[in-house]
This record gives sequence, structure tokens and C-alpha cells, in this order.
Amino acid sequence: MKVVVEKHPLAIRWFHWFNFPVLSLMIWSGLWIYWANDVYRLGWGNTTLFKFFPQSFYQAFHMDHKLAQGMAWHFVLMWAFFLNGLLYVLYTAFSGEWRYLLPDRKSFKEAIQVTLYDFGLSKTPPPVQKYNGAQKIAYTAVILMGLGSLLTGLAIYKPTQFGWLTQLLGGYESARVIHFVLTLGYVVFFVIHIAQVVRAGWNNFRAIVAGFEVEEVNPASGAIVAGPTALPAASPSLAPSAPQSPS
Repeated sequence: MKVVVEKHPLAIRWFHWFNFPVLSLMIWSGLWIYWANDVYRLGWGNTTLFKFFPQSFYQAFHMDHKLAQGMAWHFVLMWAFFLNGLLYVLYTAFSGEWRYLLPDRKSFKEAIQVTLYDFGLSKTPPPVQKYNGAQKIAYTAVILMGLGSLLTGLAIYKPTQFGWLTQLLGGYESARVIHFVLTLGYVVFFVIHIAQVVRAGWNNFRAIVAGFEVEEVNPASGAIVAGPTALPAASPSLAPSAPQSPS
């Protein structure tokens, strides 16, 4: 028998789907700005092993000679990114959702277990819960990364007005490097996150869109069967917040 299981509150879903395009556009407009001083590479001296964005990349996507436009868009989107993040943190704090999201002493062990299981190196699935250890660490890290991007962005946008902040971050060049590395971190997070969503399947994706999953219930025990673990069901048609699949 199948039951509808509530998963993500409406507020969490709004914050999630609002943040995704805003952060994507911030990265896009950030590349317009970065084009004007494209200096980062992997190498030493005059030897370059890898250049992050060759000129052909900017030309192919028409991203060259758009410094002023990029700065204007980046600054406007920064406010949307900041306000959405602030409201998200306030909501999780006052609603109690932080209890599911903050890593605990078991999270790092679970994260290793999740990683080994996802790569097929372990046949033992991680504990079934709303957010596993890897997700708790990743989602908390993204919040801290957002704060880091905001502070480093202010430091490099207004290095004189926010001179104290720029110096606190090690100077203009240091703040810019941190800002760039954090941006790369978002891209890595996006790739892994989307891959995990695809791996988890439609039921998991539907939860962040509609707020519910459809789970199988053991007719004999009346328990929700979630992966290898059976959990008590609240009713035959609607159960409270249910655990998430290991992925």
C-alpha cells in the first residue's frame, strides 16, 4: 500500500528554488566581471598548466567587455541572495528545522559511510533519516560559504569603505582569491547535488517541488518501508515528516 508522506515545508521549498537561479545568475554575472582581470591559473612562473577561462570561452558565450553590466547585475543580485539567505537562516532557527540540518558528532562518520555507499565501495547503506550526515555537512557548509561570499564580495567591491574588512581578510588580493574559490565551490556543489538528485529518482525530486513523497507501507505492520528500514506510519494516507533516502 502507498501513502503520501510530508517531507519539506513550503518555506524551505521557496528558499531553495529562489536561491538556485539567483546564485546561478550571480556566478554568470561574476564571470563578466572576472573577464576584466582574468588572472587565476594553475602553474608556476611563466608556465601555465591550466587556465580557468580562455578567451575563447568568453567569446563563445558573449561574456567579454561586459564589466559595467556585470557589476550592476552582480550588486542587485547580491541583495536578493543576502535577503533570501537571511530569511532562510531565521526560518530554520525559529521553526526548529535547524535540528535536522546542523551536523552533530555522528555526521562526519555518516558522511564517510554515504560516500563509500554512493561510490559502490560499501554495501552498508547509511542510516535512513530526513538528512543524512553528508547532507547536513554540505547544506551547513553552503550557508557558511554564502556568508563568506558576501563578506569577501564587499571587501573587493568597496576596499576603501570596508577597509577594515579587507584587511581582516588578508588584503584585496586575498579576499578576491577567497571569493573566487568559494564560487568554484558552488559549482562543485551544484554538480554533486544534481547528480545525487538524479540518482535518488523522481520521488525524491518531487519532495522539494511538491513537499511530499509517496512511500510503500507494509500492510501487515502498517510501517513505512524506506529502503532497508521500516518506520511507523502515522496514518494510512498521510504521515508526518519522513526520512529521506540514503542519497
